[in-house]
Amino acid sequence: MQDLQLIDSQTLLKHLYINAPIGIALISLDRKWMSVNPTVCSIFGYSEEEFKDVILEEIRHPDDRNNTTDLLTKLMDGVIPSYEVENRYFNKNGHIVWTYVHVSLVRDDNDGKPLYFITQFIDVTKNKLAELKLQESIERYTSLKKYNHDAIISFGLDGIIINGNNMVHQMTGYLIEELIGNGMSKLIGEKSATHLLLALNDHVEIEKVEKNITYIQHKDGYSVEVLVTLAPIIIQTKTMGFYIIAKDMTEQKKLIIEKEAAEKTNKAKSEFLAMMSHEIRTPMNGVIGMTDVLLDTKLDEEQIDYVKIIKKSGDTLLAIINDILDFSKIESGKTELMEEPMNVRDILSETLYMVMSKALEKNLEITTSVCPRVPNLVYGDSTKLRQVLMNLLSNAIKFTPNGAIAISIDTVSHELNKVRLQFAIRDTGIGVPKEQAGHLFEPFYQVDHFMTRRTEGTGLGLAICKKLVALMDGQIWHEASDDQIGSTFSFTANFRVQTNLVDPLQYEMWPQEDNIVDNSTEQTLKILIAEDNDVNQIVLKKMIEKLGHKATLVANGKEAVEAVKRYPYDIIFMDIQMPWMDGITATKLINDMYTGKKRPCIVAVTAHAIKGDSEKYLSVGMDAYISKPISINAISEIIERFEKLKQI
Repeated sequence: MQDLQLIDSQTLLKHLYINAPIGIALISLDRKWMSVNPTVCSIFGYSEEEFKDVILEEIRHPDDRNNTTDLLTKLMDGVIPSYEVENRYFNKNGHIVWTYVHVSLVRDDNDGKPLYFITQFIDVTKNKLAELKLQESIERYTSLKKYNHDAIISFGLDGIIINGNNMVHQMTGYLIEELIGNGMSKLIGEKSATHLLLALNDHVEIEKVEKNITYIQHKDGYSVEVLVTLAPIIIQTKTMGFYIIAKDMTEQKKLIIEKEAAEKTNKAKSEFLAMMSHEIRTPMNGVIGMTDVLLDTKLDEEQIDYVKIIKKSGDTLLAIINDILDFSKIESGKTELMEEPMNVRDILSETLYMVMSKALEKNLEITTSVCPRVPNLVYGDSTKLRQVLMNLLSNAIKFTPNGAIAISIDTVSHELNKVRLQFAIRDTGIGVPKEQAGHLFEPFYQVDHFMTRRTEGTGLGLAICKKLVALMDGQIWHEASDDQIGSTFSFTANFRVQTNLVDPLQYEMWPQEDNIVDNSTEQTLKILIAEDNDVNQIVLKKMIEKLGHKATLVANGKEAVEAVKRYPYDIIFMDIQMPWMDGITATKLINDMYTGKKRPCIVAVTAHAIKGDSEKYLSVGMDAYISKPISINAISEIIERFEKLKQI
């Protein structure tokens, strides 16, 4: 070995200073850089020349600037020979550099006076970032385990419980300390524990065991129903144990049972409403229909007043039934939007025509304003739009003793294939108290108390409007007038538009020309009525006779089929629900009889007033649809349209 005394110590120190993997810096007592080795330059990114303008405290992280004050004091006072600390610094690029710092003080050999500091920097950034990442992972795992709503139990390959989270105690009644060191059989039973240990090395078998573990044993002796997941504990690529994650299914099971019960109840409610619709509306057909017939007979003024009262009461009852049925269908989620071409201006005119008589009775002034930017033709559900407008206009007339009503339609936005319109109905009526305005759209809510209210209704109208507007991707709201007189109800709705407009007449659902019996040589039509209710038979027959035609009566679908075999009828008014054979079955048989030939026009007559049923009846071969109670106008319209098509 070479004698160290022969090696130049200055040369050795210089070599170590320059080539040391540790940053070495000489720092003056006033904290300025005196000298730095290449490693310090590499750590901080500055050249040796640039360090002259770098102030040590300025590049230190703000959170670490005061962590050496006491240590420096002790070092200067000779209490300690050196100190070590972990500091963060900003390098030239602004990135944080984690360093392990060792600081010592060089003193004068004669009087011990402090001369300068020797500071050594070790870059530990990579290690620190890895440590932080590991710490973050541990904290996430700890939080997940601690606050998880499922019980998490870790156990070794021998089936011995290692640990568990807080939910284990809540689920099993055992403290974690009571479970550690016990076998899994304490919780899942001997049989399941045996199967579990045998399956630990087989992924497929593990999944089977998961499904078979359905209960966890509680300390008090009862079982808790659970859904189990098994997850391996892998350390350095080796499986060292497993987690058993158990979800308490007690509440979920209750929810499932409650959900099934609610669905059954909802189904029963829908079936009940459908039945009640038929049972209530069928006699209503007799009441309202016969009033139409009576009003066309010779009556004195007193009798006319009585009949009008009956008709008004029947119409009111019918409106209430319709509201309840509409609301029930919307609530059950069975209401769907139809898309058909429609003219918004025409729909407004038609709706106004229907309510105009009531407005004239009160001498109300009605004005309309439609923005020129509103397209003439849009695609949407005209029935639902008309229903919302009808309800809001009827309310405006009902609650406006005198004054005026204004309707406006404006375009909110117009994109390539979609337009958003805003409708507003303003009135000068009694208005709505501020404290009650927030409840307007709640089901069955009415501003007047039921014992003192001056108007009729169910309180469902605005609730139905809100749900229908939501179906049209819009919103509805109430605006109080500034002078507290009257109200404004506004709503928005989206409609589809397109540049290549289609003639709306092609959407008219009516029998084609070749399906209509040619009886042009005869003045009257041959009409068959298939109806099992005696009152409805009389009502329909009287209405048809009033229109100048004669009708044959049959009591069920089977008799209707036999009647068609014997005689070629032009129109058949076919009730849907009849004994022996229903109207749909009879329609199919009649259509089969006339395959390739001209056949009678079949009109569905039903008490089921739920919207959307018309498409169902048309799809089974019927040509038109009317609902009970039947008005003479509805019968007249069908006959007129039939005669027009017959002449084509």
